[in-house]
Amino acid sequence: MEKQNVPEIFGSMVFDDRVMKSRLSAKVYKSLRKTIDENADLDEEVAEAVAEQMRDWALEKGATHYTHWFQPLTGITAEKHDSFITPSPDGGVIMEFSGKELIKGEPDASSFPSGGLRATFEARGYTAWDPTSYAFIKDHTLCIPTAFCSYGGDALDKKTPLLRSMQALNRQAKRILKLFGKDVKNVRTSVGPEQEYFLIDKEMFEKRPDLVYTGRTLFGAMPPKGQELDDHYFGVIKPRVSAFMEDLNSELWKLGILAKTEHNEVAPAQHELAPIFSTTNVATDNNQLTMEIMQKVARKHGLVCLLHEKPFAGVNGSGKHNNWSMATDEGSNLLSPGETPYENAQFLLFLCAVIKAVDEYQDLLRLSVATAGNDHRLGANEAPPAIISVFLGDELSAILDAIKNDAPYEGKEKEVMKLGVHALPKFSKDTTDRNRTSPFAFTGNKFEFRSLGSANSIACCNIMLNASVAESLRQFADSLEGSKDFESDLHELIKKTIKEHERILFNGNGYTDDWVKEATEVRGLSNLKTTADAMPHLLDEKNKEMLMRHKVFTEAELTSRCEIMLENYCKTVNIEGHTMVDMVRKNYLPAIEGYMYSLARTTSLMKSVSDNVKCVYEVTTLEKLSQLTDSIMESVVTLEKALADLNGYEDITETSVAVRDKVLPAMETLRKYVDEAEMLVGEKCWPFPGYGKLLFSVY
Repeated sequence: MEKQNVPEIFGSMVFDDRVMKSRLSAKVYKSLRKTIDENADLDEEVAEAVAEQMRDWALEKGATHYTHWFQPLTGITAEKHDSFITPSPDGGVIMEFSGKELIKGEPDASSFPSGGLRATFEARGYTAWDPTSYAFIKDHTLCIPTAFCSYGGDALDKKTPLLRSMQALNRQAKRILKLFGKDVKNVRTSVGPEQEYFLIDKEMFEKRPDLVYTGRTLFGAMPPKGQELDDHYFGVIKPRVSAFMEDLNSELWKLGILAKTEHNEVAPAQHELAPIFSTTNVATDNNQLTMEIMQKVARKHGLVCLLHEKPFAGVNGSGKHNNWSMATDEGSNLLSPGETPYENAQFLLFLCAVIKAVDEYQDLLRLSVATAGNDHRLGANEAPPAIISVFLGDELSAILDAIKNDAPYEGKEKEVMKLGVHALPKFSKDTTDRNRTSPFAFTGNKFEFRSLGSANSIACCNIMLNASVAESLRQFADSLEGSKDFESDLHELIKKTIKEHERILFNGNGYTDDWVKEATEVRGLSNLKTTADAMPHLLDEKNKEMLMRHKVFTEAELTSRCEIMLENYCKTVNIEGHTMVDMVRKNYLPAIEGYMYSLARTTSLMKSVSDNVKCVYEVTTLEKLSQLTDSIMESVVTLEKALADLNGYEDITETSVAVRDKVLPAMETLRKYVDEAEMLVGEKCWPFPGYGKLLFSVY
């Protein structure tokens, strides 16, 4: 690939602030910036002027169409393309794009998930331009980030509630800052989502129906080597993967996506990409684009990018670490402890707001990452447990203990690392280690929420995080506003919050059985292991009341989302179950029977030559495969019945429980027998590529 000048290509396909400043009049630019920076109302005349310049810029870049790019509740993005052409009187065409077309679109809303918000025959929906997220060009189409709502005004997307949650947090955070004598225009949350993924050979992928239909392998015995040697993590990036990453970076940079870090992950064929932080709604848009472009670029290199949370059993699955923070428009990070966090009352109050939010709304954070795919990953060695807890590290924990006990804090000086080699540089040791088993860890000046699955939209968890922290800040502001002794009342509030919510703080190993027992039986924390367990809590009264108070969701929107997410869970597993049945009946059983026939024929021929030929391998293998075939057949029938029984439930919550308790165990049993048979049948007779070829073929 030809080397490119990165500063030159970066954002070249984005109608960003640089472009707006150069093309818009000073008056229009100033008005638009006020809308973006201060949530001011959008002037229609401004929209008309922006549309004209946006069209001219897009045409210069080779665009022929435009689309309102939105994020329905399918978990992926959607777009309907319209060309710029308008017929002219002379029989030709002119290229037009109006402010009205920029501001509003009318896609058909009937076929998107709505969870009962509208009837199927009610088709009208609206998309509304989000000026806070820059338009961009993709595949010769001008893409305009938009919100998506029904004819009745209900949010049918993930962007609208996310923007509402950001607005709620902004409102409450400014109240708190005002108490500290700071009058800021805006407080925004920012996110840097680390994206894990697998790359496998396209030819191998196309030979696996389970990967094609479901994104994960439903069968597969482990190869002789997996990730035991830890030799893939941060290892040398192989040429084929390096070429993919180079191409991917180029495409992302053109779209203004701040792709920064790339490396091999723990499992064979697994990798990670991490961007620089950006405002949460922009980061969400960019992450959706990143996943799309990863898959597109992979195909160009003869690869397939797998974003499923657990595409291969027995090796690490893929997550998406959501690094979250709060900052003012002046660039002040509200979660930065400074040199003396013990004396930084403002930081401690915002820290306590997060701790309180995570404790009181741990169920919302858990359900925000709940999917059928992520259920396979949470709690395994590569992912935090389903129990939500907060890791603060030694220094902050000691500070909070001192405040709680009204004791002096004896802070220790920074320790200089000495590595025993004179030539190596000396550097200061961090005040705390990292805890990779914690779902929600403080990492210096931000929190890392590590429970997201790799295919998840980051909108969901950030909606819940923003809203719950906004609620903590609201309560703090209500308590402190009008205080006659602010410093004393502030100290007591921080102390009270620490005492009431210290159960959520845990710096130990989240993988141990002892922690599960302590968390649930002693501390009273929730352990919502599956989507079926977690999702119904969205409609708990305390959760509904909080989300509706901050106008993040209406009651109807909450009910619809609970139904949609449970439906998605049931449909996903239903597709997986039917795929298993299809593969077993059409491929696995015939292959095993064919191999058994070959063994039987070989045994008969060999014994006809001499009675002294024992045929131990042939006979024992034949007997074992015969037993396995019977078990496989019995398991297929059990799974078919469990799948058929799902049609008998009218309530989606009951259906999800049946999926959890009947379908998934039946799938697990069937897989166990088929995987056992794979180890006995000759490779040439096995119908699909095994794990060894899938995981190591790229290298």
